[in-house]
Amino acid sequence: MSMSCMVQNDGRAFDAASASTPQSERHDELISTAELRRAAWTCSVGSALEYYDFALYSLASALVFAPLFFSNSFPGMGLIASFATYFLGFAVRPLGGIFFGALGDRMGRKTVLLLTVTLMGVASAGIGLIPTYQTIGVWAPILLVLMRMLQGFGAGAEQAGAAVMMTEYAPEGKRGFYAALPFLGIQVGTVLAGVIYFAMLAQAGNITQTWLWRVPFLGSGAILVVAIYMRLRLKESPAFAQMKEDQSSESVPLRQTIRTSWRTILAGFGLRMSENGSSSIYQVLAISYLVNTVGLSSRWGTFALIGAAVVGAVTIPVAGILSDRYGRVPVYRTFAILQAISAVPVWYCFSLGNPMLSMAALSLALGIATWGMFGTQGAMLPEMFGARHRYTAVSLTREVSAVLAGGVTPLVGQFLITMIDKLHIGGANAGRIAWIPLSAYVVFLAVITITATMYIPEPRNRSLLDDNDVL
Repeated sequence: MSMSCMVQNDGRAFDAASASTPQSERHDELISTAELRRAAWTCSVGSALEYYDFALYSLASALVFAPLFFSNSFPGMGLIASFATYFLGFAVRPLGGIFFGALGDRMGRKTVLLLTVTLMGVASAGIGLIPTYQTIGVWAPILLVLMRMLQGFGAGAEQAGAAVMMTEYAPEGKRGFYAALPFLGIQVGTVLAGVIYFAMLAQAGNITQTWLWRVPFLGSGAILVVAIYMRLRLKESPAFAQMKEDQSSESVPLRQTIRTSWRTILAGFGLRMSENGSSSIYQVLAISYLVNTVGLSSRWGTFALIGAAVVGAVTIPVAGILSDRYGRVPVYRTFAILQAISAVPVWYCFSLGNPMLSMAALSLALGIATWGMFGTQGAMLPEMFGARHRYTAVSLTREVSAVLAGGVTPLVGQFLITMIDKLHIGGANAGRIAWIPLSAYVVFLAVITITATMYIPEPRNRSLLDDNDVL
């Protein structure tokens, strides 16, 4: 064995000369500016598809799925059943995250990102082909659940993969900015879904009586074709390529990942409570509350979501830049504090039923506070985990926390609103009074996240070839 080659304590060989070269210099040798831009665009298109599907399903759950796929024998229960299918998509995401995350740590980021985007796009387009309850009875909700679960299984590793890929692609000192760029795809997907629904509702007030509701889901196929084409041209991430060259790319088994990284994973859960929980609350439950409880038109509900997404498109890259300059932890904590102090006034504004005030409130809570955390999180989570299990650990952290914080929230929240309304709590404004417990829940989630940031060491710019976690 030559003097430039040494052996690590676990028996794997690595190139000492390569290891002694600063990571930033090796990065510049591996990745050109054009390739960095291509990676940002490619990951953004995949994120756009995921969140186009997410926003589409969110809006459809709140506005159209109940009468299309569920019996309306008991008022309010169809909406609860619709949100239950929304939750199932979240429930299966950890399985997809674990499966595809382990595959990504073993076979590479690019291969898995191709698989996940394909599964998501096919499942979403499939929803647009399902006959309604009036046509095939109970098979309609069964097929809807199946497509939703396939959609969730693919999405389980998509966003984690995009974050890991861009963090490993980005030059040191700019990871926050570049890792935030794929999340702009979220805004594109959300705005696209919202604009399509707004246009359809303007064309036909009750789209459940027409075939128009199918068009947005079938449109996923067009985004899918673009995403596959771009990802086929993408190079593997520099960090994974380096690990493969050093013969250290074999993934760590899930059991070992949990045993060695449980502290970091729990810290990641804490970070996600406010970000993911608030995302579901404001993108799904708040829209349903504004339309079905307060009485705003469906068009105003979708228009409010579009406005928040436009604000988020500015917030996300700014959050990434701020995290590069001031650190991931303080920036993340600041947005969580904003979420906590804005929750009560935001939900009170919702309860008043003023369209413009509701739009402004949603833009603050979702567009700035929630998506500010999201933009900071792009580089933060991948930097928190070691190289050989990064994809698996980030996927596991994101998707299990998504079930705990986000998936169940619209279901429980809508059940709470329905019960308050049925029991006539609040008198003539029964149901509206639910803004009080719902805002308190947002504060509770934010407090968990603020507390979590107190225990996480600053991960900014740590070596991406380090096998150790930040905790």
